[in-house]
Amino acid sequence: MRGSVAARRTQRWSGLVQTVGPGIMYAGAAIGVSHLVQSTRAGANYGFTLIWAVIVVHLFKYPFFEFGHRYTAATGESLLVGYRRVGRWALISYLIIALGLSIPTAAVLTIVTAGMASQTVAVSLTPMTWGVILLACCVLVLASGGYPLLDKLMKVLMAFLAVCTVVAVVAAAGYGRVTAPGFAAPGFAAPRVWDVAGIAFLVMLMGWMPTPVDASAWPSLWMQERIKQTGHQPTLGEALFDFNLGYVSSLITALMFLSLGALVMFGTGETFPQGAADFAARFVGMYTSALGEWSRPVVIAAAFTTMLSTTLTVLDGYPRVLTAGCRVAWPGAQKLGKAPYWAFMIVMMVGALLIYRYLTSRMLTLVDFATTLAFLSAPLFAYLNCRAIAVGKLPKEAAPPKWLSVLSWAGLIFLTCFSVLFLVVRFGYGR
Repeated sequence: MRGSVAARRTQRWSGLVQTVGPGIMYAGAAIGVSHLVQSTRAGANYGFTLIWAVIVVHLFKYPFFEFGHRYTAATGESLLVGYRRVGRWALISYLIIALGLSIPTAAVLTIVTAGMASQTVAVSLTPMTWGVILLACCVLVLASGGYPLLDKLMKVLMAFLAVCTVVAVVAAAGYGRVTAPGFAAPGFAAPRVWDVAGIAFLVMLMGWMPTPVDASAWPSLWMQERIKQTGHQPTLGEALFDFNLGYVSSLITALMFLSLGALVMFGTGETFPQGAADFAARFVGMYTSALGEWSRPVVIAAAFTTMLSTTLTVLDGYPRVLTAGCRVAWPGAQKLGKAPYWAFMIVMMVGALLIYRYLTSRMLTLVDFATTLAFLSAPLFAYLNCRAIAVGKLPKEAAPPKWLSVLSWAGLIFLTCFSVLFLVVRFGYGR
């Protein structure tokens, strides 16, 4: 009896080990600009006031990302096939918008990561040189090892990121007296949340928090790659464990970066500069001046690891989903092999470098533009995910529970209403 129980436990553990991967890669894609830049800015500008926004947006976006894992675990198909079941218009709309989002997204990630790289290595290079080196290294990783190498690398990077971020937050908490009465700089007044600027920042904070909703299709493709790699077909429970592990990691990390900004910068009157290199220098200098020079390698490691993991996963995610989507929409594209994958990646990189060349000094403006665009497109992708689950012919036992269905429609209403509120405030009386 004891032997059979132990055998079942071993089998369950083995199944989880063979399943875990896509959720970690999702966390790597999520924990990037939304956390390092936007969450830190939220804490620096508003203190702990916007913790609710980080938690609420994770809650209301949860079903749409969960559906990607659920759909593939239940059907063996990618979520893109679900979009095709909704209608050809749905899949083509997804592909067009995803292609449009891929270039500014890659540009933002290149700019921020290159800025952090300039703080990591004591070598004086131009911003464009850093961008080219960064993208070349990412392509080398993806070309040499494909998904298996990316899977292993992301697990190492995410574990390293977790350790570094926790150390930085604990140190900041020991230092963090900026919330104490009288600590704020003379004349400092926290900005309001519910005015034009505050609502605009909320949209920018939540746009990529934890990541754009169009990225919900990526994990379903990574799941298929993981199955090929291990030969293990995960159960629904195993797939959802993998997803929840990554999603909760994203939430906790976002709260930690917000706390770093609140504990170290809020109330000081300091602001972040626009330029990538200047932003990175201010980011690192802010913590080292507060916590001590010992913290420099920890802060740099956490920041660079955050951005490198995101850049790697996004450079794989967009070309992978666009290639798979073309194959679903136009089956003849199967004959092209991996050529579309590399073609989409080249388009992304060239577009990113062109934007990088001209807007590296306006990094925060580009970040705000990209995150706002992602938030405004979120209701469409959220709706498509709800419809894909509804028409996807999932087995009865794999259908979303009632609470999750209710939460999905609540999330759709939240994203739509907030988008409308932003447009009214921004282009109505906010002019």
